Amino acid sequence: MRSRGFIVASILSLALFLFAAHRQNASGAAPEFRGTIDLTHAMSQQTFSHPLEISDKYVAGKKLSDEFVTYIEAPAHFTESSWTVDQIPNERLIAPLVVIDISAKTGRNADYQLSMEDVSAWEREHGNVPPGAIVMANTGWNDKWKSPADYRNPDASGDMHFPGFSFDAARFLVEARSIFGLGIDTMGVDYGASHNYPVRRFTSAHGVYQLENVANLDLVPRSGAIVIASPQKVEGSTEAPVRIMALLR
Repeated sequence: MRSRGFIVASILSLALFLFAAHRQNASGAAPEFRGTIDLTHAMSQQTFSHPLEISDKYVAGKKLSDEFVTYIEAPAHFTESSWTVDQIPNERLIAPLVVIDISAKTGRNADYQLSMEDVSAWEREHGNVPPGAIVMANTGWNDKWKSPADYRNPDASGDMHFPGFSFDAARFLVEARSIFGLGIDTMGVDYGASHNYPVRRFTSAHGVYQLENVANLDLVPRSGAIVIASPQKVEGSTEAPVRIMALLR
């Protein structure tokens, strides 16, 4: 059932891309999109563990907890009155893609948090973050994916150390730029050593979802692309695996 749902989501993403790519105007103009990049890590028996709190209905009474995947966290994860995965409106899953590259900074500081200055620097080069965008942080952590120890980067006490978004930057993007989602190539939008998850709590309270363990952000342009996030439509779940595709114009 899990594989079938993922295949359906993938087919829908591909169909939308092919439709857009082949649509031409009356004058025979070039296709609107020139290519696509998969921003999803493959699911396999060899991937390492990350607990996903999937609805019991989805896995016949068992939690999906043995796979490390690219996934979506719905606003209902921290805000019960908000959307679960299956309730997120379709139009919020297709959006302009904004990629903010902080990989040079995270190489010096594993606990680096994407700052307001990083957002301002992106906007000075590309203009304001468009309303309804999905903003992704390229931290460079994708390079550590094949090593569980490096990816989690725990210290002696078990606290993990990987980059995330600062609360101030997340609040600005939500309140001043009206984004639909936050994404990152680490295990969470809060930096690894965080214990109270201020970014996840704030964004969830404002109807913004998170995309985590995103792949290949170094391969997409920092602005101008369109992103499609196609989660498995798991009834009542606050998290689900997701296929993410970037459409290049």
